[in-house]
Amino acid sequence: GEQAELRQLVCSGLREVNFMLALIGVLTIVIMLVLIMTKKLQTLLALIIVPIIGCLVAGFTGNIVLEEGVFTVKTMGEFITAGLKSIAPTGVMFIFAILFFGILTDAGTFDPIIKKILQVVGKDPVKICIGTVILACLVHLDGSGAVTFLIAIPAMLPLYEKLGMRKTTLATLVALGAGVMNMLPWGGPTIRAITAMSSNIEELFTPMVIPMICGLAFVLGVAVFLGKSEKKRLGAALDAVQLDDSHHEATEADELKRPHLFIFNIALIIIAVVVLIKSILPPAAVFMIATAIALLVNYPDKKMQSERVDAHAKSALMMASMLFAAGSFIGIMQNSGMLTAMAEAIVKIIPASVGQLMPVLVGIISMPASLLFDPDSYYYGVMPVLASAVEQMGVNPIMIARASIIGQMTTGFPVSPLTGATFLLTGLSGIDLGEHQKHTIPFAFMTTIVMLIVAVIVGSISI
Repeated sequence: GEQAELRQLVCSGLREVNFMLALIGVLTIVIMLVLIMTKKLQTLLALIIVPIIGCLVAGFTGNIVLEEGVFTVKTMGEFITAGLKSIAPTGVMFIFAILFFGILTDAGTFDPIIKKILQVVGKDPVKICIGTVILACLVHLDGSGAVTFLIAIPAMLPLYEKLGMRKTTLATLVALGAGVMNMLPWGGPTIRAITAMSSNIEELFTPMVIPMICGLAFVLGVAVFLGKSEKKRLGAALDAVQLDDSHHEATEADELKRPHLFIFNIALIIIAVVVLIKSILPPAAVFMIATAIALLVNYPDKKMQSERVDAHAKSALMMASMLFAAGSFIGIMQNSGMLTAMAEAIVKIIPASVGQLMPVLVGIISMPASLLFDPDSYYYGVMPVLASAVEQMGVNPIMIARASIIGQMTTGFPVSPLTGATFLLTGLSGIDLGEHQKHTIPFAFMTTIVMLIVAVIVGSISI
């Protein structure tokens, strides 16, 4: 009788501890989200400071964990170190991916493609719309929304204005192309998902290649639809338009351009992507080697090499520091037991039958969620909790991550007021945010649903 009472007392104590941990975990995430979204604290600082305070408020700086059948005490410092180790390869990959594509952009690798697109589309609105999507997709290979909008919008806007095509059409098509391409492994959302899940490209992204391709095909279909709509609206007025090719030409010579190395650079990109997707080498190694080759071949002069690295070092360092701060956050949340406690609480609330459908439900709401959560808040705060919860329901947690990247800050990022790139897009296009959202959100949501359906059919997301 005494042993039974003791067991009951211990279980009751554990439940209370788990409840407190869950509560502290929820408050930690909510406070972090509020601070980030209200811009009261810089994201980097919020990711570092808030979870540390949460851990201290929980009343301990360490936690008893079971490793290989042995109970050991892990301190808060070890929580952070473990988190940093888990995302180190991803951080290295991202740094060199930014350098790689930045160097190739400096070398003018994409300039001939852009020029050719402008020459081919002529004054046919359908071709122009298709060309707009292709251009946005190509430019977004570097994973930067801001760079995509800075290149694609000014390149196509004169043509749209000359023909009298709607600027909202331009903004929508650039947004859709960049949105789907933001699923790439070195894009912000996917790299955050990989980091948060302590996963890798082969496990998380590779199964989503087919859905992503289908998403791009759907976006091209949207381009045809909008192009025909513009053609019908403009009618005979198109025939009277005389195109001036001046906007096709570069406005000034750039000593960084390497047109004679175009084929080499394109081949280098293709080889790097193939090696990456086939997992022949670790992602970090792929971009380290590719960056070294690109820099050595395009800029053999040591001074120019230093200048090119310096030119892109700021953006690489900023994103890398964000990733390592996220590693600290994830390490604390996972190893302190907060994440597990929150997941257990969610399991008790959500019926098991609904849990099996959670990946699909996440996929459906992923794009609209971009209007509520910035990528750091969602991928480092919300998604890990959902993933841990479904894991306890017998669902592979990676499904939540795959479902998330088809919409959350991918198709959703160019319409979200939580990203500066959205305002850059609308500003360059000369339209207001509300007008852009009204025109783009329905197509962005449909694109996500198409990718979700394909992902379910091919088994990338199972139900």
